[in-house]
Amino acid sequence: MAKLNILVTGGAGYIGSHTVKLLSEKGFNVVVYDNLSNGHREAVENVKFVEGDILDTERLSSLLSEVKFDACIHFAAFIEVGESVKNPLKFYKNNVAGTLNLLTLLKKYNVKNFVFSSTAAVYGNPEKTPIKEDFELKPVNPYGNTKLAVENALRDMSNAGEISYIALRYFNASGADESGLIGESHNPETHLIPLVLKTAKGERESIKIFGTDYPTKDGTCIRDYIHVNDLANAHILALNYLIEGGKSDVFNCGYGIGYSVREIIDTAKKVTGIDFRVEETERREGDPAVLVADNKKIKKVLNWKPQYNDIEYIIQTAWNWEKNKRF
Repeated sequence: MAKLNILVTGGAGYIGSHTVKLLSEKGFNVVVYDNLSNGHREAVENVKFVEGDILDTERLSSLLSEVKFDACIHFAAFIEVGESVKNPLKFYKNNVAGTLNLLTLLKKYNVKNFVFSSTAAVYGNPEKTPIKEDFELKPVNPYGNTKLAVENALRDMSNAGEISYIALRYFNASGADESGLIGESHNPETHLIPLVLKTAKGERESIKIFGTDYPTKDGTCIRDYIHVNDLANAHILALNYLIEGGKSDVFNCGYGIGYSVREIIDTAKKVTGIDFRVEETERREGDPAVLVADNKKIKKVLNWKPQYNDIEYIIQTAWNWEKNKRF
């Protein structure tokens, strides 16, 4: 059977690069398209790479006319919630207008299968937990709004027969590939686990806990941390499902288990063997107490079987990367 050609936008980013590695290992022919605004060229050394922006119609058209793609996995997006609040236009332009530009060209070149990086941020502050896919969608920041806008466009396009898509709503992607060759590298870094590990490494003076009076077991926020390789595998299952004629759908990507900020810090101290300074401070505006996925649907429909559902393993792989970061 001929190798399937997969276009991966934003493939040089954190989740993208882990998915690209897995796609290559599974025998797909991958082309990464990334403007390197947040991605790293070193993260995707062994596949065809095109530097370009999703708003650059000419460059994207040229690639789509040159390679007959079977599907597109779309990671390219700005992700920092705080920045989205300060600079919403930047986020709408890239995450919404950029994606619509990509979708317009995919339609023109008859690429029908589309896997989209969505987010648990589309749920906003849900009234109960675990969160199911059919809960009300009411994002509380521009980042979540941009992702929901794209989900709405995809649903309408799918209803009109223009596309088949899977939107994967990520919870907290974390950890790194066991090889130690790729991992999480954001600038600035805003995610808890790398921030905690940078504190252990001595790059930061302390780690802050924002709020210790939440209605949770230890008063700190609870989140659903999913290892990046389990997330990468969900993309491959989604891709195969669409290629085999599966219908458009949305799925949560999480383990259905939550860990508190304090538990993450304590586990990091155990894994690293380093005691570091922790500061307790006021709540941050807009932080829900608990965000945990109900993952029954993805397990049932895509037969997703998590392999790395172990918070110690997640933090250990992140620590191995943090100690020997290549980029």
